[in-house]
Amino acid sequence: MFEELQNYRASFSNWNTVIFAIAYHDIIYNVLRSDNEERSAELAIDRLKIISFPSDEIQNCAKMILATKKHESHDFQTNLFTDADLSILGAEAEVYAAYSKQIRREYSLYPDFVYNPGRRKVLQHFLAMERIYKTKEFSDRYETSARINLETELKSIT
Repeated sequence: MFEELQNYRASFSNWNTVIFAIAYHDIIYNVLRSDNEERSAELAIDRLKIISFPSDEIQNCAKMILATKKHESHDFQTNLFTDADLSILGAEAEVYAAYSKQIRREYSLYPDFVYNPGRRKVLQHFLAMERIYKTKEFSDRYETSARINLETELKSIT
């Protein structure tokens, strides 16, 4: 995400907030839980308070982290952040294939008959969106290849 957002550094009101959001956005991740983003944001808030980071920027950091849960549209800065989080969807086909294998490994505790319908639902959700990426910057760069990658993976799931 850092690499993806580096080119848009000037678009953010506080680059340090972005760095903290990147560092904390998946710091708590358990495939068995649905509150990973909330718990990650809470941890970021607690730790940023300790270092006396500005309270408004702590809230911006938490907002970016929480936005990665549903990737819904927010302000431009948050949209850049969530688009960077989804940039892997538009990666080169080989990179995306490796990513999808990593996702399957993460959820390896689930047998195919449980995993596959859930994964299909996720892929179909993204494909049903009018635009996967909220910003023109990321849409122009990744939208077409993301749709191809998602469709290819969807076809491969039995």
